[in-house]
Amino acid sequence: MRLLVVEDDPGMADLLARSLQREGYAVDSATTGEDALWSASENEYDGVVLDAMIPPPDGFEVCRRLRAEGRWVPVLMLTARDAVQDRVRGLDAGADDYLVKPFALAELLARVRSLTRRGPLERPTVLQVGDLTLDPASRAVQRGRVEVDLSPKEFALLHELMRRPGEALSRTHLIDHVWDFAYDGGSNVVEVYIRYLRQKVDRPFGRETIRTVRGAGYRLDPEH
Repeated sequence: MRLLVVEDDPGMADLLARSLQREGYAVDSATTGEDALWSASENEYDGVVLDAMIPPPDGFEVCRRLRAEGRWVPVLMLTARDAVQDRVRGLDAGADDYLVKPFALAELLARVRSLTRRGPLERPTVLQVGDLTLDPASRAVQRGRVEVDLSPKEFALLHELMRRPGEALSRTHLIDHVWDFAYDGGSNVVEVYIRYLRQKVDRPFGRETIRTVRGAGYRLDPEH
């Protein structure tokens, strides 16, 4: 199996390469985001060990670009930053796993073994309801051939509606699937974001596909 290690610290890069080689992997190395993108475009890898804080583009952007180009090689992201938002950012960029420095080498090797056993992931299915399409991989939304620019939360809400077209989804369901566990349900946040979505995916196109179902919630209806 062939791995790509992306790490700009020479000592850490050498340690990772030697350790992985002892495990039987063939290892290529890159020290910058540009080198990593070039290597991943020119070679087929069974896994990528990707440091988040490398010379630009950083590891988050490298991962995002790989996924946008349809490259689904498993990615283990490394970082010295333990903040929750950084872990979320890495996973949202398309990383399959996340390991905070300093880490035990045995744990890294175990995670690499786990990822390479899975093999490349399939590209997520593009959702389509009528002429409205949503690509979870590239995070692109289009009405017909017109691209619609959505915020991350608007995208998540539309994604949930498009997963269940024609089905009335309650406010509670949408909160559970779109907002995090810390949300206390004390505001009209769902209604606000439904209004935002209508202003972007319906009204500019003369449509009324996001319907209010009295007493039940909201439904995405392709027929209107």
